[in-house]
Amino acid sequence: MNPPDLDSESINRIIEMAWEDRTTFEAIELQFGVQEKQVIALMRQEMKASSFKMWRKRVSGRKTKHLKERDFLAGRFRSQNQKGS
Repeated sequence: MNPPDLDSESINRIIEMAWEDRTTFEAIELQFGVQEKQVIALMRQEMKASSFKMWRKRVSGRKTKHLKERDFLAGRFRSQNQKGS
């Protein structure tokens, strides 16, 4: 799964959002059209191997990275740069 053609600014923002604990993969997909598997592939491609492994260990099984697994839906800060409601 190759991500869509993205400029370096978009790639940097996706990486930043992927590192954030409270930003869901669904939010990244909504804003950039990049699915979770594509985000993982992009992170693997753009990061050093050790950084990628550390990131994967952090996000694997983390409920806050998946909208369906969260125990809250509202009441959290959302950047004005993010799309959606």
